[in-house]
Amino acid sequence: MREYLLVLLVAASVTYLLTVIAREIALRTGAVARVRDRDVHDEPTPYMGGLAMLGGLVAAYLVARQLPFLSQQSPSFVWHDAGVVLVAGALVCLLGVLDDIFELDALTKLGGQLLAVGVLIGFGVQFWFVTLLDGTVFSLDVRQGALLTGFLVVATINAVNFVDGLDGLATGVVGIGALAFFVFCYQLTSINNTSRASTAALLSIALAGVCLGFLPHNFNPARLFMGDSGSMLIGLVLSASAVTLSGQFSAAELSVDGSGSPASLAPTLLPIVLPISILLVPLLDLVLAVVRRTWAGRSPFAPDKQHLHHRLLEIGHSQRRAVFIMWLWAALVAFGTVVASLYSGPLVVGALGLGVLVTIGLTFLLPKLGPNRLAAAQAGAGDPE
Repeated sequence: MREYLLVLLVAASVTYLLTVIAREIALRTGAVARVRDRDVHDEPTPYMGGLAMLGGLVAAYLVARQLPFLSQQSPSFVWHDAGVVLVAGALVCLLGVLDDIFELDALTKLGGQLLAVGVLIGFGVQFWFVTLLDGTVFSLDVRQGALLTGFLVVATINAVNFVDGLDGLATGVVGIGALAFFVFCYQLTSINNTSRASTAALLSIALAGVCLGFLPHNFNPARLFMGDSGSMLIGLVLSASAVTLSGQFSAAELSVDGSGSPASLAPTLLPIVLPISILLVPLLDLVLAVVRRTWAGRSPFAPDKQHLHHRLLEIGHSQRRAVFIMWLWAALVAFGTVVASLYSGPLVVGALGLGVLVTIGLTFLLPKLGPNRLAAAQAGAGDPE
């Protein structure tokens, strides 16, 4: 655990320091977010935070390879798979940099994302089996695994990009999700008495550190936006770290809880469920946006100011508090999914129920105790969508 904590600190420190360089590059290349009618930020802000994030991930990977436990206890495929994920991440980060500068069209960005997914699949990072809730193991052939992997990774990349609407929102949501997934990976190895070194644990703790290091620069009022270079990078690493579990653990090792018996929710589904569950709120927002715009006779891609974070501002939350509320929902879903996957019983159900009640209460009661709606509407800055 100490070496994993060191990996987190290295990722956070390097990312924090590299943001200064990333900001300078953004200013020199003109990669700056202009103020638009639907945005909540009120002054131009540079992009390219993804460059600092990529640097933090690479630094964490290189340091981890030199640490006594991780370097000696990790099978060779751990470093192979982690390296493949970083190469694919570098590709989508480069794609995001080009988009931050030149504003690429959606089709071009999708093509670049599929290319990065192709790198993952081409070097063996993909789903190999799925275990259903009844314990049935469904083996996937190469094409089926590739399709499932491609869908999950591309969906997660674009969901993270979609949630990037307020200062620090996407950074915090993904950081919380990565930390929750690390807890799952570490506890899974403990339950099964296997090596604590795994690709998923390494990537998830490094990703959590990267988000932690970037957050001071990205929290309201943000001095730097992650841009597409960052949102696509962390979306890919989050989903790909989950994918790496398939093939590194057997179905039997993934299907027991803390008591040594099958869990109430099969942990083998978590690599598929977790990236989606973490981003459940923005995905719901996306579906509602499409329905809302289509019902009004507009294009489903037409921008508006009726997203969930806009609604939180309207009911009286300040921008910082709106971000905090969405972090709470992300933490509830992410850690709730992990706990329910590994453990069962009335205590788990009671704790999750209490968490839901507290989060709902804070969402709707805090506006009555805080600044008025006009002050909230005039607060701070935020990443454009």
